Amino acid sequence: MQTAVPTSVDYSSSCVIAHGMDIGYQGEVVVPDVNFELTCGQSLALVGINGSGKSTLLKTIVGLLPPIKGEITVLGNPPGKNPHQLAYLSQFHDSSFILPLRVKDVVEMGRYTERGLFGRMTPEDRTIITKSIERMGILDLQDAPLRLLSGGQQQRAYMAQVLARQADLIVLDEPTSSLDASGRELFSRILDEERDRGAMIVVATHDIQLASECNQAMLLAHEVVAVGPGTEILTPEALLKTFGIVLLYQGEDKGVGIVEREHGHN
Repeated sequence: MQTAVPTSVDYSSSCVIAHGMDIGYQGEVVVPDVNFELTCGQSLALVGINGSGKSTLLKTIVGLLPPIKGEITVLGNPPGKNPHQLAYLSQFHDSSFILPLRVKDVVEMGRYTERGLFGRMTPEDRTIITKSIERMGILDLQDAPLRLLSGGQQQRAYMAQVLARQADLIVLDEPTSSLDASGRELFSRILDEERDRGAMIVVATHDIQLASECNQAMLLAHEVVAVGPGTEILTPEALLKTFGIVLLYQGEDKGVGIVEREHGHN
């Protein structure tokens, strides 16, 4: 059954603007001179190897890390000032659950910014929660304990929590890492639906195909290698500088292949 997608405000102004920004930890720069401007209703893929600065940039956007230098505004304010308009899915989740949380309990947490930790869920909230679970294809698992599910099923539950938030800015760190082929296809469709309702999406990924589907891509290797439309900047030369190998998308059947390896990389 086709599930209705919630609508949001159609923004015409920029959602995220960064200018002359150095990012890093405790004064140590990880990526210097980051500049970009993105409009709501668009998506940005951050592409690079582990440790290249993807997660650091995500944490700066959501307000968990201050920029070392430069400026960034998120939804018209400094990062972290719009918690009700932001949904952030980190790369790692604690699997040692003390409470026997069910899938629908986890998804319900997406409504806490509206109702508070001890607030009563309204019928509208319940509808949003159920539709979010349904959109991620796990309605039959809504009463299942999260800790007993596979990694891919857990990732779908966390993504349903993001959808329940109905945020204007969605920030995702390696969201497809535990998903199989059908899960990745569903994820791509969900991203399209969220963009259609006006949400801005920033996603860190190793998936070259996913990056090519985003409006913009940024290649990171402790510096900004390139930024622009994914179909334009995902060139063999740029990917060689980013990954140390040339990655070429060869179609759905063959996936991504290594064409050339940079000298000195293992």
